Amino acid sequence: MLSPLSEAVPPARGRSLVTHFARIDEGRSYLKTLAVYGILVPVLAGLNLAGNNAMAMNLMSPAFKHGSQIPSKYTCEGDDISPPLKWDGVPEGTKSLVLIVDDPDAPDPDAPKLVWVHWILFNIPPEVKSLPEDVNRIGLPPDIVPGVNDFKKTSYGGPCPPIGRHRYFHKLYALDTALDLGTATKPEIEEAMDGHVLATTELVGTYQKGDP
Repeated sequence: MLSPLSEAVPPARGRSLVTHFARIDEGRSYLKTLAVYGILVPVLAGLNLAGNNAMAMNLMSPAFKHGSQIPSKYTCEGDDISPPLKWDGVPEGTKSLVLIVDDPDAPDPDAPKLVWVHWILFNIPPEVKSLPEDVNRIGLPPDIVPGVNDFKKTSYGGPCPPIGRHRYFHKLYALDTALDLGTATKPEIEEAMDGHVLATTELVGTYQKGDP
């Protein structure tokens, strides 16, 4: 399932990430207002505010749908392998893609204190359209660079929530440049991305210990 809000407010070339996500928050508030008054909202997937007919970028997984539970095999209670991912709608002019998977509910969804980073890949070539399950074992396609997650590793680290049901955001960014970085953390990558984001999309899954 598509996460339309990320595409309903696509970042213009050169817009900062801070400005982009502020616009997304404004969009969520607007949709809530429409819902209160019973106004029908058209499907936002595929809406392009730039005025052309380009397809919206979309990230999905054969293993779970947007907003649903992540199977335990992709977590610390299972095989702790990366899920299969695929995407389409990468905009023209994209030079590289960035994938960041993080959990904004750490350590407790009722009292979150930090965003825990589980996986980072950058300089994904625009012609790459998918990642297979357990890509750590199979091997990354050429030119893709892994970033350092909060496990202090450059490989995938699956969900392992200490308490409650957490959300795991799989965020894909299309950039108008490749990133000239070595081994880098999320803040370093986001700083390098700033002003180069052409489009974003996200896939959200949830997990609570004990889930099948």
